[in-house]
Amino acid sequence: MKYVIGLDLGTSSVKALLLDETGVIVDQKNASYQPDFGDKGHVEQVCSVWWDNAKKVIKDIIAANPLSKGNIAAVSFSGQMHSSVFLDENGEVIRPAILWNDTRTTKQTKEIYEKTGGEKHTLSYVYNRALEGFTLPKILWLRENEPENYAKVRKVIMPKDYINYKLTGVIKTDVSDAAGTLLFDVKGKKWSEEMASAVGISTDILPEAIESTGLVGYPLKEIAEELGLSADTKIIAGGADNSCAAIGNGVVNEGQAIVSVGTSGTVVAFLSGINSEVTGDVHLFNYSYPGSCYAMGCMLSAGECRNWLQKNVLQGMSFEEMDELAAKTPAGSNGLVFLPYLFGERCPHSDANARGMFFGLNANTAEGEFSRSVMEGVAFGFKGMFDLVSDFTDINEIYITGGGARSKLFGQIIADVLNRPLKILNIEQGPAFGAALIAAVGSGMFVDFASAKDKTLKVARTIEPNTDDNKVYEKYYKIYSALYDANKALFAKLAEI
Repeated sequence: MKYVIGLDLGTSSVKALLLDETGVIVDQKNASYQPDFGDKGHVEQVCSVWWDNAKKVIKDIIAANPLSKGNIAAVSFSGQMHSSVFLDENGEVIRPAILWNDTRTTKQTKEIYEKTGGEKHTLSYVYNRALEGFTLPKILWLRENEPENYAKVRKVIMPKDYINYKLTGVIKTDVSDAAGTLLFDVKGKKWSEEMASAVGISTDILPEAIESTGLVGYPLKEIAEELGLSADTKIIAGGADNSCAAIGNGVVNEGQAIVSVGTSGTVVAFLSGINSEVTGDVHLFNYSYPGSCYAMGCMLSAGECRNWLQKNVLQGMSFEEMDELAAKTPAGSNGLVFLPYLFGERCPHSDANARGMFFGLNANTAEGEFSRSVMEGVAFGFKGMFDLVSDFTDINEIYITGGGARSKLFGQIIADVLNRPLKILNIEQGPAFGAALIAAVGSGMFVDFASAKDKTLKVARTIEPNTDDNKVYEKYYKIYSALYDANKALFAKLAEI
């Protein structure tokens, strides 16, 4: 029996998943850690923490499944996007990695537009807007604030690429992670010399970018012995976390999309190519499915809105109790409308100043209205993203996943607002499962992603939309959308105080 290991290298944990050649998930292991949160929005990670914990979960999962020792056909990683690992001429880490959620680079994002001649030129080079989370602003920050460290830089790679490098001694990335650097020509599938030249850096510091299913190399002898891998275990490039999550949720054809209701929320749709006008309203990245791309909208607060409501407003009430009250409240929450911008917003409004609000409070507003309106506000946010992503492709099949989707009412509200059926799959393992499928396809254990999907994924149930409630939501969505427009200037003034 042959096996593959898929790992998800996240911000606060690494998860390993063991998959056998019949498509069965045999086991999974986790290890937790915490990044370093500093002042002024700084978020960093000592890279050895990733390496130590990645080794631990690989060793643990093989030790717990002795038959897999020496029979691991391939290992692949899903990794957090955008985070920056800086290596010197000896391949040693120069300083702690700057993570995706680090916000120190507002000045550098403005400088990027100045140097490229504006947003339009930036979009023409790399198909995405300049945002603090991307890799390029972090490189520019290092150049400006730590020139002695910048002078040592010979390669800039992403977290999963660092683990692959430690495993094999080979430095490579994949196209889906490269697309999140703001230095990659997504359409041309190559590093953008135009972008690099505009900001004054050399593409020599960037690694070779291959397909997610491409081979990075084989484990170093001492590493193979330590971890229980064989000398011919293939280390497959892997992909960015959102890309792997979509692969792991069956998005393998044009017309398919995933709605993910986690702490934040995303809509990801398969694209065979980029043929529509690029406006920057959604992210356009290369996909882990070879030769394709995906369009993605990301809202910063989705499931977190329910967590916030439970913790700060409906204290002591369980999610089940919140759902019971919400279910007794009619669609539209008796006129209460919620804006879910607790941390600002990225899509459909790129506005760090945006804030959450309840609109329509009256003397009869109670817990049921609050609970339902929060779910409806998040669902309206998904609709805004869904409409923008739909500009790039006709979506005819939608999967829903994430912790928020475990609430039947929440999933129903999202289906009603979108007026689309939503499919729930039998497996909800997220990016780690996607990484395992990438390892399986990259090593030849599965022929392609279509056959991998057939072997592993089945539709557990489908949420059908309620057309009567959809008609109500269409009216409320107009009010919801108008609320941001009416308050945008006030949000900015509030931020100034």
